[in-house]
Amino acid sequence: MTYEHHTDSRGSQKLEALRAELDGVDKRLRETLRERIEICVRIAEHKREHAVSMMQPHRINIVQERAARFASENQIDQTFIRRFYDLIIEETCRVEDLVIAGKEWN
Repeated sequence: MTYEHHTDSRGSQKLEALRAELDGVDKRLRETLRERIEICVRIAEHKREHAVSMMQPHRINIVQERAARFASENQIDQTFIRRFYDLIIEETCRVEDLVIAGKEWN
């Protein structure tokens, strides 16, 4: 059997509908990341005001463990979810450092 590179009109419409659905999920994901960073800014402000250390390794472990459990329960690759959260945590730590130092973060 050979693959022919064509789709009918209904197939194209279905693909476009699925892509539009994916675009909506991506938009919510970006908005959720923005919201997460904004909350981290508020946490950093609290840490600065109360002289709390920026780095809280036990909290990072809790976040990573929760993500790993979610991945396991939802057929998501463990390595992917760890890398994904490593990036998120790295960025929020960067932002917290800036806020605690009294600098602009964006």
